[in-house]
Amino acid sequence: MANTVVITGAGSGIGAVTARLFLENGWQAALIGRRLAPLEQVANGHDNALAVACDVVDETAVETVFDQVAARFGRLDTLFNNAGIGAFGGTIDEISVDDWRACIDVNLTGSFICARAAFRIMRAQEPMGGRIINNGSISAHTPRPGSAPYSASKHAITGLTKTIALDGRAFDITCGQIDIGNAMTDITTGFAGGVLQPDGTMRAEPTMSAQHVAEAVWQMAILPPDVNVLNMTLMAAKMPFVGRG
Repeated sequence: MANTVVITGAGSGIGAVTARLFLENGWQAALIGRRLAPLEQVANGHDNALAVACDVVDETAVETVFDQVAARFGRLDTLFNNAGIGAFGGTIDEISVDDWRACIDVNLTGSFICARAAFRIMRAQEPMGGRIINNGSISAHTPRPGSAPYSASKHAITGLTKTIALDGRAFDITCGQIDIGNAMTDITTGFAGGVLQPDGTMRAEPTMSAQHVAEAVWQMAILPPDVNVLNMTLMAAKMPFVGRG
């Protein structure tokens, strides 16, 4: 039986590139996102793909989708908790509470809801176990200026990852986190034109192909059940993170 992965935010960016890689390698893949059309484009007619429109903050919808996955594919081996949004609205007094809640809802609560549904299935299936991979960020370590909601959500993902990794031991469920810096997606297309730096200047930042992220997630997913990458940082080598800039 082929392995099965659920990928959230699979309609674009890192999620889409990762979904294509898993499908090309023969995995059964459930692709989740808010809009069905982009998911179907990523699925590209693969018999082993299931594209489902679902908002990750909707607990009932998420539970239904994961039940669909288990019913169609027989088991769930990996969840890539990838869905997320940015929130870069200025200093904390300039950020609305609505924007804060929206970012925390998707990035943190959505990840919790999907991990919860995956854990439930992985714990009950035979053979028991599975792997959850959370998409963190460089911002889980070091924030950008004016990014309180996003940085807080990604710092919290680290706590979620460690707790799932701990709680999953009894059920052969591993959990790891990949912290990504400057992957080339629609979100980072403006980086070449300049990004606000802590000293107030605007500077262009290097980026890397999202394919490298997909390959790193793939490598985490194919590890044997008794091995786990708890945390991986994957970044454009010359982006301003290590050192003073």
